[in-house]
This record gives sequence, C-alpha cells and structure tokens, in this order.
Amino acid sequence: MKYLFLGYGNIDRQDDGVAWHLLCEVMNRLNYPPPVHPEDEMPIINGDYTFDFQLQLTPELADSMREFDRVCFMDAHTGNVPQEVHIENVKPQYQSSPFTHHMTAATVLSLCDVIHHYVPATILISVRGYEFKFTRSLSSNTASLIPAAADAIIKWTQTP
Repeated sequence: MKYLFLGYGNIDRQDDGVAWHLLCEVMNRLNYPPPVHPEDEMPIINGDYTFDFQLQLTPELADSMREFDRVCFMDAHTGNVPQEVHIENVKPQYQSSPFTHHMTAATVLSLCDVIHHYVPATILISVRGYEFKFTRSLSSNTASLIPAAADAIIKWTQTP
C-alpha cells in the first residue's frame, strides 16, 4: 500500500500552517524524521510513505496521485465545519472557484480521475484554526488539536 500525506497552507500565517505541524507529527509517529524547516526539499519519500507540503493545491498534483493507493490531504479550517478536527472521505468532484489560487482536494481528485481514470482512496483532515497572524507558531488552541488529528490519520493507515 502506497500512501501520500499532503499538507497544504501558509506556514507564515500561524494556524493556516497547521498542516505542516500535523505532517511532522505524523512522520514522527511513523518513525520517520521530519524536516527541520518548511523550506526543506519536498516531497520526502520513505518506502511506501510519501510526505509533502505545499502552499496550495495545484492541478499538477493530480498527475502524481496515480502512484498512490491512499491519499491524506491535511489543511486548516476556520470554523466553517462544526468539528475541531474534521475527517471526511473525498470523492472526485470538479468544483470551480472564482479565485484562481483556490483548488479543493475533490477537484484534484477529479483531475486525477479524468487524466488517469484512477481514484485513490482519499481523506481530508481539516484542523480548526483560531489565529492567522504573521508568525510560524500555532495558537495554543490549534496546537492542542494536533495529537487528535494525528491519531485519526494513524488509525486511517491501519484500517483496510
């Protein structure tokens, strides 16, 4: 089973960068050393696990998704969903956006389906962000959610 763990967000905007911190926690739990800085070269490939962090989702990601059996997207949310740690199965669905810099996980999956006629099993874990200042440190509220989010991801890797 080949896994892609793909976090995205702006690491310089506090809780918007929660996916970076979550990605590092997942790497630790899977016994892989995380990168020291977000600027370190990505993706990191360790056996059946690939870890990547991007500022935003792009159409090019759809091309590489065909290499994986399972994909886990990680992102922040701003309270638009009721759970602080939200987990959902992602199905391919093209979603247009008036913003050229905004693409959803469902759209990337849809592009993979159109290009390669293949859809890996995919989830999205979104973690509640509370503060979006210009810093790389998470707010204490969002940082406290990292263990539960990592638990959910590890459980997902162990579920057939």
